[in-house]
Amino acid sequence: MLHRTYEGQDCSIARTLEVVGERWTLLIMRDAFLGVRRFDDIQRDLGIARNVLRDRLSRLVDEGLLERRPYQERPPRSEYRLTQKGRDLWPVLHALLRYGDRWYAPDGPPRRIVHGECGGEADDRRMCTRCGEPLELPDVHAVPPAA
Repeated sequence: MLHRTYEGQDCSIARTLEVVGERWTLLIMRDAFLGVRRFDDIQRDLGIARNVLRDRLSRLVDEGLLERRPYQERPPRSEYRLTQKGRDLWPVLHALLRYGDRWYAPDGPPRRIVHGECGGEADDRRMCTRCGEPLELPDVHAVPPAA
């Protein structure tokens, strides 16, 4: 989505930025990880223009990070689900979350990522702080900050 391509650069970071480097794209992926799947819900959550959201979702589907699944026939409506390629971004988004919590959350993290099995939090290495288990995406969920 960048206005510049990285032709001539043998760099996996640059190639990945071509797909996810635009700010709305990572926020759409964040919503997908949080279980927000329907167009209107994503639009409402992000406050993004409908045409911009439509373009970003189309690109994410074309790139294989999300897939469209119909959930209603009349009128036709689809939801957007993470593919394996999309789920593989979880460590990246988790790292951005932890970085933002450390440097840009003066009132504390707005949400915690917790291990569903024991309730411990995911640390910087995606390990459970309570039981020590390595955590994958299906093992965790987001919750409000502890009071």
